[in-house]
Amino acid sequence: MATIDDFEQLDIRVGRVIDVTPFPDGKYSSHILRIDLGDDLGVKKSLARLIPNYEGDELVGKQVMCVTNFPPRQIGKHQSEVLTLGVPDQDGNVVLLQPERPVPNGGRLY
Repeated sequence: MATIDDFEQLDIRVGRVIDVTPFPDGKYSSHILRIDLGDDLGVKKSLARLIPNYEGDELVGKQVMCVTNFPPRQIGKHQSEVLTLGVPDQDGNVVLLQPERPVPNGGRLY
């Protein structure tokens, strides 16, 4: 079993998607997201598998949840700096986690 101390080691923050670029060469990722995580963390890059539920452009301006304290991960020629969180739909495709109302970018999940 995980402990509350284990949970508190994760730094999960809310950020606003400011740009989405298709990444057709990615084996596991379909898009590159640029996410504004507020003044303290700034803008970070995340590679994510969004299709078939998201084309990409409709995410610009939306808030998403990200793990910000994992080490960067090299994916092809790109480096993913944060892990954008999602859950599977009935077909196993990602549905991104989003706050149910607008909150300040950079807010930490607790």
